[in-house]
This record gives sequence, C-alpha cells and structure tokens, in this order.
Amino acid sequence: MKGKLEPSERQKLVEEGKNLKERLVTLEEDLLNLTDELQQEAQCVPNMTHPDVPVGGEDCSSIRKMVGKASEFSFSVKDHVQLGKDLNIFDFDAAAEVSGSKFYYLKNEAVMLEMGLINWAVSEVMKRGFTPLITPEIVRSSVVEKCGFQPRGTNTQVYSIEGSDQCLIGTAEIPVGGIHMDSIIPESSLPLKYVAFSHCFRTEAGAAGAATRGLYRVHQFSKVEMFILCRPEESNSFHEELIEIEEELFSSLGLHFKTIDMATQDLGAPAYRKFDVEAWMPGLGRYGEISSASNCTDYQSRRLGIRYRPESSIPPKKGKGSSTPTRFVHTLNATACAVPRMIICLLENYQQEDGSVVIPEPLRRFMGGLEIITPKIQIRC
Repeated sequence: MKGKLEPSERQKLVEEGKNLKERLVTLEEDLLNLTDELQQEAQCVPNMTHPDVPVGGEDCSSIRKMVGKASEFSFSVKDHVQLGKDLNIFDFDAAAEVSGSKFYYLKNEAVMLEMGLINWAVSEVMKRGFTPLITPEIVRSSVVEKCGFQPRGTNTQVYSIEGSDQCLIGTAEIPVGGIHMDSIIPESSLPLKYVAFSHCFRTEAGAAGAATRGLYRVHQFSKVEMFILCRPEESNSFHEELIEIEEELFSSLGLHFKTIDMATQDLGAPAYRKFDVEAWMPGLGRYGEISSASNCTDYQSRRLGIRYRPESSIPPKKGKGSSTPTRFVHTLNATACAVPRMIICLLENYQQEDGSVVIPEPLRRFMGGLEIITPKIQIRC
C-alpha cells in the first residue's frame, strides 16, 4: 500500500484489508468462546492428592486423633433447638416467616455468645501471628471460580446476584484469596497469615432431614477463617500448624472431638489434602463437623495469578531487574470458628439438669463475665 500502485490494484488491496479486519473480528469472537469453553473444562479437573490421603469415599476416611471424652449426663439431654427455646435465645419461627426456612434470630445471651466466640477466636489466632481481616461479602463470580467453587448450576452452594457478575461468599477463603490476585509477592514477605471474619451464605441445595434441623445447616452464618500463603515446600508443615491451632482452640473449650484425614472422594476440587474436625453433639446423638483445614497447594494461586519471586543469591546486573523466575505460592485455609456449629456444641455439652447452660471459662471475659445462661420460662415436669 505504501508503494506506487495502479488505482485498481490499490482498491483491490483496500478491499482485502477490509475482509481481513472482518475475519479478525470473527476469529477473536471464536477465540473468546473457545477460551471460555476450555476454562469450563479445566475447572472440572480437581487438584492432585497427597500420597497419604485415603483412597475412596467418606467411609474410607481415617481418624487421626481422638480428643477428650463424651459428656456424661444423669438426666435426659435436650438438643440445641429445645434448649434454645427454653432459654429464649433462638427464634426459628419468626425467621421462617421473614426470610424462609434455614434462617434464625439469635436473642439475648445467644447474641453475646456469638460475639464472644468471634472475638475469642480472632484474638487467639492473632496470638499465633495472623493478621486480622474483615472481608467483603460480595465478590465477582470469576474470583469464586478461581478459588475452585462453582457459582452456577443446579447444585451450586453459591448465591448469585441476578443481573450482575457478583456472588455472596460462602466462606472468607474466597475474598482473602483474592487480596493478592494477579500479583508477585516478595519471598521475604512469605508466609502471609490472615484470620478473617465474615458472614457466609450458602444455598444448602439438597440438604434436608432431621440431621440438618436447627442451627446445624443454615443459609447464613458467621465464621472466623484462617488463610495462609506460603512457599511450596512449606505448605505441608503449615497444614499441620493449622490443624494444631484448631485442636488447641476446641480443646480449650473442653469439647470431645476427632480429627479425620478425609478420603479422596470427599476432598472437593481445590484440596490436595483436607483434615476435618467432628465434635460430639449429645443432643443430636452424633458427631458433627465443626471445622476443616485444607492444603490447596497451587490450585488456587494458578487461577488467581498469585506468584512470588525467590530471592537470588546472585545480584542482578546493573540497570536490569531480577532474572529469577517467579513461582506460584501455595494456599491453605482452615476454620477457626463456625459460630452456629460451635453454639450447638456448647449448649448441648454444657447443659445442666435445671435447664441452664454453663459458659466455658475461656469465653467468659468475651461475654462480659457471663458464667451461666438460665431458662426464661417455667419448665413443667
């Protein structure tokens, strides 16, 4: 086009240029569609698993540790729903009218108990070098996907906001994971340890039955979450640190629980290895999950674009930046306190024959010195 051309030849090249532009637009649209399809297929591929993880379904999971002994009672125990009614600290009926099933009002001492549990958990974890956070509770769908969760579909646990690309979070793991998205962290800054408070929202699709009644499985709840970003060679040791923190927290409240090394079919897509904690709930007559700790290796960091640059012993050449290649960090998450499950454990394990509930000593200073919750109604024999 820049050379000397006959008018007819020039016009021919102009038309060819127009056709190329039109074809390019079509090809770019095809590329976007194919990239999206590839991303959807790639999201179906889970993380690798630790060689020591039991292979199989939930029944194949192995017990790592049993802590404490089940509470013994000389009277007929109540579940947390009946205790909450007698103590006048829950209202499920009004919440069902206002919001629907699997919602609840906390009242009176239950409000103090929730706030006490949150402050206790955050302060205890901070003692171990974690930075406290309060996170956004609405995030972009793309961040949810990059963390390994499915925001769409019939069985999704995620609430999506119609007409937007945003979702309500099901765990603080998602917004905390997104803090360092598309960034390169100096190696000297690792590990990064966070303890985050948030409300969590879950559809609980498919959940039903007596085992899910009351506070056990709800659509909205408060939770304190631990999250670590570290070098790859450190993630296994930090995983052990997280489960030890959980065990220390729950032991300090006098709970009887077991920690479980979850089998391959019960890991979830992001987890390389996952330890669950199940506590004894005497009113329900069974163990119930109160916590988990997962090592997600680089599954989330690859999707979120979180890297670090190893420190080189060789200084860069003058006028040039570091030539050391970057690596993906490893991410880990663990529950310090899922409030409704903890309330179930405390009410059912610390109930007294007269219907009152004793507050464990470590929580009392976070509840204004309250030592016992007493019934608000006359209980007839």
